[in-house]
Amino acid sequence: MHLLFILQQNIGMKLLGIAGSLRKASLNLKLLKNATALAKEQGAEVEIFDLNPIPLYNQDIEDKEFPDSVKELREKIASVDGLLIASPEYNHSIPGVLKNAIDWASRPPKTPFWGKPCAIFGASNGGFGTVRGQIALRTTLTALNVSLIAQPQFHLSFADGAFDENGNLKENERSEQLGKLIEKLLEIIQKSK
Repeated sequence: MHLLFILQQNIGMKLLGIAGSLRKASLNLKLLKNATALAKEQGAEVEIFDLNPIPLYNQDIEDKEFPDSVKELREKIASVDGLLIASPEYNHSIPGVLKNAIDWASRPPKTPFWGKPCAIFGASNGGFGTVRGQIALRTTLTALNVSLIAQPQFHLSFADGAFDENGNLKENERSEQLGKLIEKLLEIIQKSK
C-alpha cells in the first residue's frame, strides 16, 4: 500500500539525466542508467541528455544566438521537475564537458537551473569514488541556486568491477543506496509541488 501511494505521487514527475562523460562505455553513464531505472520504478519519467553536441562555450557564438543543442539543453532543464547528474572526477574536480554544459545552460537572460532539485552521484575506478569531484560540482551548482540533495550521498569506487555484463550494479546494497538518493530527490520534488 505504501509503495502504491509513493508511485501515485511520483507519476507525472519528470527528471533529466546528465552524464558528465562522453565515452560510450562510460561508468557514469552506466550509473546514470541504473539511477534512471530506479526512478522509473518509482513512477517518474526520465530522459537522458547527451552532451556530445554541446560546443565549447564562446561568447562570440552566444552573442549571435544560442546553438540549437544549447537551446535544447536549456529547454529540457526548464521543463523537468528535477535533475540527475552522474559525474566522474577529473583531477579532483569535474570534467570540462560537464562544466561547459553547465556554463552554457546558466547564461542569462534566465537560468533554468534556478531552484531546480538535483541529485548528484558518480563512479570512479579509484578508491575515493568521486568524493572530491562532487565537492567541486556542489560548489558550481550551489552558485546557480540548484537545490542539491545533501544526504544521502553516493560515490561508487572501484567502479570498473561494479557492473554486470548488462550494465547493472552487481551489488544489491549499492543499488539500494542509489535508490535512497533517488527516493530523497523525488520526495523533495513532491514537497515542493
